[in-house]
Amino acid sequence: MPANGVGYEAQLEAMLEQIRAKGVNDERVLDAMRRTPRHLFVPESHRIYAYDDHALPIGAGQTISQPSLVAQMTQLLELTGREHVLEIGTGSGYQTAILRRLCAQLTTIERFPELTLRALRNLSLLELPPITFVVGDGTCGFPPYAPYDCILVTAGAPPKPPQPLLQQLRPDGGKLLLPLGPREYQLLTRLTKHGSRVRAKTFGECRFVPLVGKYGWQPSEVEGWRQDW
Repeated sequence: MPANGVGYEAQLEAMLEQIRAKGVNDERVLDAMRRTPRHLFVPESHRIYAYDDHALPIGAGQTISQPSLVAQMTQLLELTGREHVLEIGTGSGYQTAILRRLCAQLTTIERFPELTLRALRNLSLLELPPITFVVGDGTCGFPPYAPYDCILVTAGAPPKPPQPLLQQLRPDGGKLLLPLGPREYQLLTRLTKHGSRVRAKTFGECRFVPLVGKYGWQPSEVEGWRQDW
């Protein structure tokens, strides 16, 4: 694909076929991805790989997740269009854009200010409803707008999920979807809240950059960590 993104449509459709083959069949999710050109969210140095099913670096030691995983995670939220969603880890804004097409209200948190600015620029290229951006520690959630119908975490959390995120879920069926486990790999896990009870279901292994913060990994614990592209 040319660096300027011209003629990307065929590659995008091929990417969507791969995603379908991996079990994503929610047409609303697939349509949201079709209307969100991934090359807009990938650094120009890696734009030739924008429609490959791989994670790619976006700066600050962070990644844009592989498209099939973005699609799977979005599908697992079971969005109907009425939800208030909190995203932990804005990154380049790709997952943010897809979520915003599928929910009623979206708040997204990123701990790196430079990535938030980049995401704002990327998202300005699309015609999307308003999004609330927060720069801060995503493991603390964002209490002013709680409770949330869904919370999506796009970084690998320790085996114990951040308690503030569970506390900020709607008590009658709120969903927290996040990768849980050691730094080397995680299990994609959906936690559903019913009053004081939380039901967990896992959906296979995955590998994300560490979720760093007060209720996640500490900076000293992830020093020297790197992602293999």
